[in-house]
Amino acid sequence: MRNLTLLTDFYELTMMYGYFREGKTDETATFDLFFRPFAESNFCIAAGLEQAVEYLENLRFTEQDVEYLRSTGAFGEDFLRSLADFRFTGSVRALPEGTVVFPYEPLMIVTAPICQAQLIEAALLNIVNHQTLIATKARRVCYAASPASVLEFGLRRAQGPDAAIYGARAAVIGGCTSTSNVLCAQTFGMSPKGTHAHSWVMSFPDELSAFKAYADAYPDNCLLLVDTYDTLGSGVPNAIKTFDYLSAKGGKPVGIRLDSGDLAYLSKEARKMLDAAGYTDAKIFASSDIDEYVLESLRRQDAAIDIYGVGTRLITSNNTPSLGGVYKLCNLNVNGADYPKMKISDNPIKMTNPGVKTVFRLFDKATNKAIADVIALKGEVIDESKPLTLTHPTERWKTKEVTDFYAKDLYVDAVIDGKRVLEKKNVYELQRDCAASLDGFWEEYKRLSNPHDYKVDLSDELYRLKDKLIREERKTVAK
Repeated sequence: MRNLTLLTDFYELTMMYGYFREGKTDETATFDLFFRPFAESNFCIAAGLEQAVEYLENLRFTEQDVEYLRSTGAFGEDFLRSLADFRFTGSVRALPEGTVVFPYEPLMIVTAPICQAQLIEAALLNIVNHQTLIATKARRVCYAASPASVLEFGLRRAQGPDAAIYGARAAVIGGCTSTSNVLCAQTFGMSPKGTHAHSWVMSFPDELSAFKAYADAYPDNCLLLVDTYDTLGSGVPNAIKTFDYLSAKGGKPVGIRLDSGDLAYLSKEARKMLDAAGYTDAKIFASSDIDEYVLESLRRQDAAIDIYGVGTRLITSNNTPSLGGVYKLCNLNVNGADYPKMKISDNPIKMTNPGVKTVFRLFDKATNKAIADVIALKGEVIDESKPLTLTHPTERWKTKEVTDFYAKDLYVDAVIDGKRVLEKKNVYELQRDCAASLDGFWEEYKRLSNPHDYKVDLSDELYRLKDKLIREERKTVAK
């Protein structure tokens, strides 16, 4: 893992210096990292925690870092000297990767000396926002493609190498079966996937020669790109001839790939041709600027496609290219006393929830499906033996009583006193965790268009604390 200590906004460092000068370095801050509502999805898939923990493990200012900061002229020598011993000594509670998460629910809760907690804001947001965004987009794409599978094909269109590598990782967590990105596959223990390009076909005197040469090279993994010249006029017929050639030698064809044209029509016609030739097991693979909306349309048209390669619109999350994740102070501990903090705004969407918190997910005992989430103060307990009244977080007259439920605290410890405690999992374990989390929700919450509103409520204790701080702020302003 690279040392990313200076991957921060400059004002994080100037605030650190200000805290240092004011003697506030012994104060312990708790920050929530969460996202606000956005148009494309009513929930997200948490991702990026592994890289966030690696980042925290490697925090340290090198001599070169300190010298660079000295050159800015913005910091005193006593502060610069103190950076030589800087390490992250705080703690992190977080949602496990692959967990379904809703707006305002913290993906990470960081508690650390205030200088440490402040420095890491920008990098944590960069890491978690990006991977959570791409995992969420992948979930939508894979949901729309089902029962067909999806491969991540976005390397050449991603916004740089890191976006390609970690975006592909997040896409697999969200449901993609693998990636074409070899470095990502090597890094995270996957088998890369891919066939050949149009240039392979064009480099031979004719299409059939190109196909046979590829079949000779990959007799047990022969999937042919058939749209270089004329998909149905030559591509599929030449693929069938090549499959005959391959079968006669004891090989087993995999299938064909479509990369342009009317994918619904071409796939159905190609399916007829392959079946008539006896290749009923041959797969049809499709790519070409696909996203979840294209996939829904193809499914309505009964496209005969078994596997999709999705690139640009997945790796860039084209409809929503950024996640509105924020990192907000919610508690300050000074000399052992807690002071809950919240941002108060005329715009309700900008308001934050105060105090050190946790989130309970309530499940119906009979179906094991989620009923609602409750954001509560840490230490609160939900009594599962009696009915629970849920109350809307702002419109308090809206209530719902739930019975016969069980409650699950969603958070795990990731870092304690600067030491990693997070269990390492490979991407396919995280993918299974994601599938299990999604399986806990009814279909009406997961549909792509106009999903049903899922209840995310505040506990009465948290609501009272929030209301108290708002009232106190109003009195202060009135004076």
